[in-house]
Amino acid sequence: MLNIMGAMGAQRLEVLSVDRLHLEIEAARLAYRERNAYIADPTMVDVPVERLLSHSHTANLCTAIDMRRAMDAPQAIALPERGDTVYLCVVDEERNAVSLINSIFSPFGSGLTGPKSGVLLQNRGMAFSLAPGHPNCISPGKRPLHTIIPGMLVKDGRAVMPFGVMGGQYQAAGHVHFLNNLLDFGLDVQEALDLPRVFPLQDGSVEAETGIPPEAAAGLRRRGHRLRPSDGPIGGGQAIWIDWEQGVLTGGSDPRKDGCALGY
Repeated sequence: MLNIMGAMGAQRLEVLSVDRLHLEIEAARLAYRERNAYIADPTMVDVPVERLLSHSHTANLCTAIDMRRAMDAPQAIALPERGDTVYLCVVDEERNAVSLINSIFSPFGSGLTGPKSGVLLQNRGMAFSLAPGHPNCISPGKRPLHTIIPGMLVKDGRAVMPFGVMGGQYQAAGHVHFLNNLLDFGLDVQEALDLPRVFPLQDGSVEAETGIPPEAAAGLRRRGHRLRPSDGPIGGGQAIWIDWEQGVLTGGSDPRKDGCALGY
């Protein structure tokens, strides 16, 4: 998704313009289609990571994007749109960085609790495919496709930002939205988290938060996007930017969820 946004020149667009939001929606549709087709336990199947991230594959995906109209929705998959996830990040005085995410998936996970530990067991096995021959098809000892993504931005061999965006299926798209806001549009960490969000759903509709400018929402509808108000906040993120030159840490916490940025 980052490759598509870069190849299509997202950094030259206005941050909440109809072009930027349209491109983000279409890039997400393409990237999630590829995810659903290929991502699985790499210890059991051959996941073509290099090909999926190659410039030639990106160029091929970009040909499916028409900046004047919305593409058809991809094939639906049986996965919940949201989950119950907790994310946190920490940077210490020596600039050791931790990016941690934890989730039992849908509410109360599997409904089972370890009788001695009190640990709730997750139910991520529901993210397997039941289609025979699919890379993510269920089988013994196999890890399912999952959405938990603790992010770590690295430059020149050292960490510059632990970050994460929660929100079930939105997580990958949320990472792209946040990084574009921060790196391409020059927003600070908190502004990049705060900016309104859109997300294409598997039924072909597009969730939109109330902060999307009315003119951008109208433009998306004219291009064929079926916008609908989101049921609640879309995702929630945390991040800490490490400024190695100035010796400063900048933290941000998404107001969409419980959380805060603290330093001591």
